[in-house]
Amino acid sequence: MPLKRPDLLSVAGLVLAAVAIFGGQWLEGGALGSLFQLAAFLIVIGGTLGAVMLQNPWSTFMHGMMLGGWVFAPPRVDNRGAIATLVEWARFVRTDGFLALEDRLVEVHDDFTRSGLRMLVDGLEPERIREALDVEISSFENRMRAAARVWEAAGGYAPTIGILGAVLGLIHVMENLTDPTRLGGGIAVAFVATIYGVGVANLVFLPVAGKLRALIEAQVAHREMLLDGLVGIANGENPRFVEARLSGRLA
Repeated sequence: MPLKRPDLLSVAGLVLAAVAIFGGQWLEGGALGSLFQLAAFLIVIGGTLGAVMLQNPWSTFMHGMMLGGWVFAPPRVDNRGAIATLVEWARFVRTDGFLALEDRLVEVHDDFTRSGLRMLVDGLEPERIREALDVEISSFENRMRAAARVWEAAGGYAPTIGILGAVLGLIHVMENLTDPTRLGGGIAVAFVATIYGVGVANLVFLPVAGKLRALIEAQVAHREMLLDGLVGIANGENPRFVEARLSGRLA
């Protein structure tokens, strides 16, 4: 798979969101320091993280965390390059046969494509190839979507945990009604916890989940295109027909 390139749009979006929040606070004459409350941060982030960990198996949770890196460095999907390779294989098969493709295995680094190419070399029936690769695609999609739902779950829990932080802050206020010097801290935690909960959910967690879903869909579509091409080669289809059908997918 081609090397990843940084997604500048994601970086710009995160920076713009932060500038909008802090810039608005500054324009209203508020102190930026008032938005930084360690207690509120621990309540919201720690509580949300704990809830997500409770909901998911360890492997799914860790996969979701690692998948978050795709938002800023998404894997590239070279559909046109894949089509060119498949058409080349189709032409090669028509002149030299399926066994001649065995030499091409060393050039393939993608596990899915390598698996399909190996099936071609082994002479499997087209329907058997389709069945096997369909299972691989389904397994890949289910695994990746489960990982993306880690971020979606965090986006659902964070606002509620923020309200919990607000209630804890108000409890602190009620416990210190006789000491006015300690009221400000409790009120600050109450309001900032709500800001943290709603903010990280709608500016980070849910957008990350949405972007991961789009990237996963692109990966699945790429694999389905490869499957279509490999089955076409197994059926002995004309390379031009294979190219035309696969190019139609890009439209």
